[in-house]
Parts: sequence; C-alpha cells; structure tokens
Amino acid sequence: MWAAIKARLRRSEPETSAPPDPASRPPAPGSPSVERPAASPPSSSAEGSGAFTEGIFGRRIRDATLDEVLDDLEIVLLQSDVALPVAEKIESDLRRDLLGRKLRLGADAEGAIRESLAHSVRAILARPPIDLLAAIRGCPKPPYVVLFLGVNGTGKTTTIAKIAGWLKERGVASVIAAGDTFRAGAIEQLLVHGERLGIRVVRQQEGSDPAAVAFDAVEHARAKGVPVVLVDTAGRQHTNDNLIAEAQKIRRVVAPNLTLFVGDSLSGNDVVEQARLFQESLGIDGLVLTKLDADTRGGAALSAVFVTQKPIVFVGTGQGYADLRPFDPDWMVERLLAEGASA
Repeated sequence: MWAAIKARLRRSEPETSAPPDPASRPPAPGSPSVERPAASPPSSSAEGSGAFTEGIFGRRIRDATLDEVLDDLEIVLLQSDVALPVAEKIESDLRRDLLGRKLRLGADAEGAIRESLAHSVRAILARPPIDLLAAIRGCPKPPYVVLFLGVNGTGKTTTIAKIAGWLKERGVASVIAAGDTFRAGAIEQLLVHGERLGIRVVRQQEGSDPAAVAFDAVEHARAKGVPVVLVDTAGRQHTNDNLIAEAQKIRRVVAPNLTLFVGDSLSGNDVVEQARLFQESLGIDGLVLTKLDADTRGGAALSAVFVTQKPIVFVGTGQGYADLRPFDPDWMVERLLAEGASA
C-alpha cells in the first residue's frame, strides 16, 4: 500500500526545474563579454529534504497543499480495498496530525506522512486482543466451544483444521463438529483433516440437524475430558434466512464461548460487508482472515476491523496446516507500509 501511496504523492510534486536564466545564455556574436558573478551555493537548509518536501510542502504543510495530498491518498486507499469510512478516518487523522505542522530542518514530508499513516492504522487495528489459549485454560466449565461462521468458499473448513493443529502443537486437544450437513463433501473434508491431524471429528449423516451434531460434539468432549470443541457450519449468506435461523439455533444449543467470522481477504470490500452483516444478524467476537499472504493490498483487513470493531484473531498465510498465525497489529502495519511493497 505504501509504495502506491508514495508513487501517487510524488506525481503531485511540482516541476522543480526553473526556466533558463537569460543571463546564462552565451553572448551573441560580436557582443561584449561580461563577467558574471559566481552562482550562489545551494542553501544548506535544503540539503537532504528532497524535492517533495521543498516543493509542495515548503517549510510548513499548508491547508491547500494538504487537500491535494489527501485527495491522492483517498484514491490509493480506495484502490487498496480500504472502505470509504475507513479512508475518511485515516484522512481525518492525517489532517489533524500534519496541518500547520512545521517540519524540522531537512525533514522528509514523505516520512511525516508515513508516520501519521502508521499511527492511524495501528489505532484502527488495536482492538482488545483475544488470547485463545488463555481463554481455553481459564474456561470455568469446559469444553470451550468455538463456533465458525462465514460464506461459501472462504476457507472456513480448512481454517478449522489449521486451528485444531495449532492447538495440538501447544498441547491442547480438541474435537471438531462437522456441522455443515448440507454438503457431504464438507463432512468428508473434515474427516480427511481429522485423520491427518489425529483429531476426532463428530458427524452425522448428510442432511442431519447441525445443532444436534454440535450438541453431540460438546457431550463427547465433556465425557472424554477434551477441553475444546470447534464447530463447523454451512457456508451461508446473510440474506439466507433459513441458514441464519439454523446458526442461531446452534448458538442456543451449545452456547459457544467464542464466535469467529472467517473471511477471504482477497474478496476486498465484499468481506467487509459480509463481516458487518454477520455481526448484525448473529453477533461475532472476532475475525479470521484467510489468504492474507496473497493479499498485496491489505485494505480489507483494516476495514473489517473498523466496521465490526472486533479484533482479528488469526490470519491464514498459506495452504499448509502451519500457515496460520495469531494476528499481530504491528506486523500488519509493517506489511501495509513496507518500503518496496507493490501496493
């Protein structure tokens, strides 16, 4: 994102070349030679500040200049899948931070903008984090139940397997409830994951009541002393009233300790709208964003947090079971504003 912003801002630089000085032209043939005074050396105050700083910014960031910068910034943010309300928040932060700010000698205006952007992005992402391990270990009445929601094709089932593997590596056993009973393929997919990971998958026949499957998984975990139940659900659109009602029934039956929305970061503003509507219709506690390794823009992650006011708990960074990491806001800020990034 930063590389695109910087490139856009640099296109706003004024021409720094001055028209040729008539005094510097060679004398016409036959005209008397006139000795010219030596050119003054460049002012030391301009050293190291760059054309961008000395050009459109000068010594102080002026309102008219900042308007131009913010216009360019908004274009890049929107192109980077940042939702309009989020872009407006960032622009407001930038204006507050930079308007009338006097730059130090040799200060780099690009650096000032980048610093302000980093501060604004970090503030948006800094939601109270969810420490899943601590929550599981502190659960007063195990098992700790995690319910997963999302639309079709976002990698929800694979994400559940990744989290089960992540927990197992940390000594925490789990059982998976195959609650997507609409698709036999979803049940089979979980069975394959469970066999590879050595994790029990509780299932019923295709077309069974998903709430009953979730209930069976919780009872199994309680009887066997398994501390965690991960409940898969059918991918659903927020507009499908039947599936929304079904998810609400699952919530009533198993009373999940944590409800996570799983979204595809590559779907841009679609994932933001999905997260918002799931939050309104069912209520979510946190976000898991998949395919973040392939998302060169990063605006969807930022926007989803801003719109739902919920933290990102995990991010998917590849196809393997190990390609899952707890979310770190500082890592995301560095990724978005990395020098040399393509977007």
